[in-house]
Formats: sequence, structure tokens, C-alpha cells
Amino acid sequence: MLVGRLTRDPELRSLPSGKHVSTFTVATNEYRGGGNPERTEYHPCVAWDRLAEITGQFLSKGQLVDIEGRLQTRQWDDDAGKRHWKTEVVVASLEMLSGRSKKEYAKEAQAVADAPDGAPTIAANGAPNEALEAVVAM
Repeated sequence: MLVGRLTRDPELRSLPSGKHVSTFTVATNEYRGGGNPERTEYHPCVAWDRLAEITGQFLSKGQLVDIEGRLQTRQWDDDAGKRHWKTEVVVASLEMLSGRSKKEYAKEAQAVADAPDGAPTIAANGAPNEALEAVVAM
């Protein structure tokens, strides 16, 4: 299990086979008292198929996530014949720990900005805020 923050927005691609793949990096910090991180590690991650689509749609740079998966090492030779290795986390499950992504907040902020004066506002769950206030008051 890794708990950390995305260092950049995920990169979502579709392969010629029709499969979807998403790549992103998660930064984790090691603390040893004093509150300042002693060491930061960067973990390249790859998600496939539906999980790849979800990461591309809902994750963004800076978001806190909990990732579970397995380590996989790939090797390849470049055009010059030099051999390369890359170890990455193949994501099996993912939990978003910091709520909605910045993309969702931006969409909501734009909708509010575009709404005419006096228009009812909508809560995150899609219900008018008046309905949400009634539920909270119960």
C-alpha cells in the first residue's frame, strides 16, 4: 500500500488493441519526528482498462491517494542498444483520499460563475442546496 500525492496529472492513452492505460507518479514522504519529511520517494504507477479511465477522469496533480498493487519490472533496449529497466506499481485498487479532483472543482466553479443571479445552487450530490439543508436539519 502507498499513500501519497500525485506529482502530475495522469497520462491516459488508448493502445491499438483498444485497451486503456494510465501512467502517473505518486510521491510518498518518510517522517522521523520534527514534522519535516526526511526523505521523499517517487513511485511510477500504471493502471489498466477501467481503472485507467477512472484515473484519467478523476485524478489530478497534488491529489492524495491510497494505492494498492504489485511491483513489476520491465526491460527494453533503446535504439542505441542500451538496456533499460523500469520498476513500476501496477495498480490493483485505488482510493481517493483528498476528495474530488481540481478538475471537478473547476467545472463546478465555472457553472456557478455562469449561473444567472438568483439561480438556485446545486450541492455536490446534485441536489439543490435547499434540499441538502433540510436533510442536515433533521
